[in-house]
Amino acid sequence: MTDEQSRVLALDFGEKRIGVAVSDPLGITAQPVRTIHRKGKKKDIAELLEIIRQYEAVQVVVGLPLHADGSVGEIAKKAKKFGEAVRAASGLPVDYLDERFTTLEAKEVLLQADMSRERRKEVIDKMAAQLILQRYLDKKGRNSADF
Repeated sequence: MTDEQSRVLALDFGEKRIGVAVSDPLGITAQPVRTIHRKGKKKDIAELLEIIRQYEAVQVVVGLPLHADGSVGEIAKKAKKFGEAVRAASGLPVDYLDERFTTLEAKEVLLQADMSRERRKEVIDKMAAQLILQRYLDKKGRNSADF
């Protein structure tokens, strides 16, 4: 596997939108890519497969929106099911990461940046995906034996 082929894609799964972020080729930093406005599972998966091809992603991380107490709710179950559909369609490994409070964090950052409500609505999901991916990359980096 070459460095150009080592990107990780992250998804902030929602019932109306899916935020998408991608890592740099070295797997160090996360950048927001776009927000997919849900049109149905088949179309959503097709759009994700195109993004996976475009960025030559080798892995997908799906944020699991767990309850505050860490329990799995209905949305987390749907996110996991969607992740399994992405795995089946793409053939890539799919990992899951607790994404509690990432949307709130993204909203806070955007508020501090004095971004308009309309603009925040456009970018919040992909920014939440960026936060999910950065947490994943940081965790992976800390657990790596490659110093």
